[in-house]
Amino acid sequence: MGRPRKSVLVTGLKFAIPILTGVLIWLLPHPAAVTLKGWHMLALFLATIFALITKPMPNGTIAIVGLTLTVLTGTVTTKNALAGFSDSSVWLIVMAFFIARGFMKTGLGSRVAYLFVKLFGKKTLGLAYSLIACDLVLAPATPSNTARAGGIIYPILRSISEAFGSKPGDHTERELGAFLTYTEFQGDLITSAMFLTAMSGNPLAASISASLGVQITWMKWFIAGIVPGIISLIFIPLLIYWIYPPKIKKVPNASVMASEKLKEMGPLSRNEKNMLLCFAAVLLLWICGGNLGIDATITAFIGVSLLLLLRVLDWPDMIKEKSAWNIFIWFSVLVDMANQLNSLGIIKWFSTSIGSLVHGMSWPAVLFTIVVVYFFSTYLFAGGVAHISAMFSALLGVAIAAGVPGTLAALVLGFFSNLNGSSTNYSIGPAPVLYASGYVSQNRWWGMNLFRGLYGDLAGRWQRILAFDRVILIHCKFRKSVSN
Repeated sequence: MGRPRKSVLVTGLKFAIPILTGVLIWLLPHPAAVTLKGWHMLALFLATIFALITKPMPNGTIAIVGLTLTVLTGTVTTKNALAGFSDSSVWLIVMAFFIARGFMKTGLGSRVAYLFVKLFGKKTLGLAYSLIACDLVLAPATPSNTARAGGIIYPILRSISEAFGSKPGDHTERELGAFLTYTEFQGDLITSAMFLTAMSGNPLAASISASLGVQITWMKWFIAGIVPGIISLIFIPLLIYWIYPPKIKKVPNASVMASEKLKEMGPLSRNEKNMLLCFAAVLLLWICGGNLGIDATITAFIGVSLLLLLRVLDWPDMIKEKSAWNIFIWFSVLVDMANQLNSLGIIKWFSTSIGSLVHGMSWPAVLFTIVVVYFFSTYLFAGGVAHISAMFSALLGVAIAAGVPGTLAALVLGFFSNLNGSSTNYSIGPAPVLYASGYVSQNRWWGMNLFRGLYGDLAGRWQRILAFDRVILIHCKFRKSVSN
């Protein structure tokens, strides 16, 4: 009887926390600088965010209930409440999910992973780099970093680890599997930060930035993130190899194993070739499409259209892609709520209030402070998108109000929306998947991430902020010289 009662109590708390949060804020007197509708929108938004954190129901259910309440309470009109479903960033991420489905259906993603292992997998460190390199190649067209790390990379990582006698639960985790698992997790966070379409929350960050007057294109995100991203991908595995080394230093049979898997797969199939062609076309248009008047969302539609016309995907594949349609519902609602908070003056009021607290500080100091707050607030959230939804808009508003260049602030917060996931085993999608493998204990996971947070996120990331600044300035000067 103890377990059912405990379960009922936990479920009750999951419902009670968001409801009480929303009701309490709703009933509190609103500040003079905020309208009543704006205050009510804040109450409904925070209730929705807390529900996404406590998860009393699926995200889609929470979003639909939240949207319904915004209309029934007269906070927004039906037309405005449904505006998020036409947002281009929402459709970009949905189309990108379909492109990712093509990688998994054709087997091209696994083929790429085995190819990297074959080429670079003779030593443990080289094997780690090969898995991260595969992650990097797949990242631009795989918006679910959970699917990328957990669905494509992890099964290969697990099979290689077990082949060398490293299995969770029998005290052989440190032989190989623990190092590869933790390194792939950290590498996946970096690749997620490098591309606008590499993590489902990135387009949300870009959409929120646009609502505050800062336009972030696919190419602008890529140019700003590629250099510090590559540098991080080079050094992070070395750091992990030093603080959490594997007992097995060489894996000569890994290349042989990968070669055998590639032989089993045979030559590239017609669908794999078509998938590769479509991916190359989409990547080219994401890089150069802006000069042709083709934005990132239409590029994704072009890619999916090609996959359908070439019969790499069919309509049943589209219908069965539950992750895409699930994110379409709750992502649209969150985008709309964030936009409503801005249009009703909540973001301006919050930014002004926080701005007064950092008044007198130089804008680099303000940006650094915001990054620190953003990192440690990750411990309160289960999932990257919930964290972005709750914190990104307000912190970006504070940064802009304090004089931080808008593009720099938006990109830095966008990158750290992914990098901040290196905090807990629930902070971002790949974390619970890789942690659940059992290779890395919770104490180790939290301890090493805290070390990286105190050093890498507070000290090393300050250097990265300055690096991002230089890259963005170079980009702006380059665009200006081209236009002239």
